[in-house]
Amino acid sequence: MADINHQGLVQIFTGNGKGKTTSSLGLCLRAIGQGFNAYVIQFLKSGDTGELFSVKKYLPNMTIVQFGRQALLEKQTRVFEFSGKEEIKARGPKSGKYFYFPPDADEAEPCRRALEHAFTIVKSGEYNIVVLDEVNCALSKNLIEISEVIRLIDEKPKHVELILTGRNVPKEIIEKSDLVSEVREIKHPWHKGVLARRGIEY
Repeated sequence: MADINHQGLVQIFTGNGKGKTTSSLGLCLRAIGQGFNAYVIQFLKSGDTGELFSVKKYLPNMTIVQFGRQALLEKQTRVFEFSGKEEIKARGPKSGKYFYFPPDADEAEPCRRALEHAFTIVKSGEYNIVVLDEVNCALSKNLIEISEVIRLIDEKPKHVELILTGRNVPKEIIEKSDLVSEVREIKHPWHKGVLARRGIEY
């Protein structure tokens, strides 16, 4: 009989509060410390985030790929450089913001490609942890089919831990999961005009 403590489960981080992606990244960090590897697929996201730089510099057992429309447009031209002080600069087309959210219709094809990539990564069985970051948002916006995400859950290898993040998770996905954590907003600095801070929010 399979050891129940070593089977891969399905986890969800949802809710309107800050910390869903951060929680999933923390779980990946813990797993890497135990000799596992992790793969993060970010739906709807494009931007020069601290986690991208940390993974590139320090975590060879972890991969993050972005499938926001802007990220896909910039993928072939963006160049990352290290200065003498190890500060990272980005060169290439920029949106003028750290995060760029185009109209939902423009994100449909990138989300489809992200889910297609997720099937390849999950079913390969090569990664202990696979995170589908903001996939719940893509589902709630009807950019991808719930039935396809359920199929991915059903077809994943038993040892793969699958983590789905994002607010507004559909009830059908909740029913297929083993763990659901809701991050509830009680107070947020944005409400008093504090914008996203480098190294804290991105």
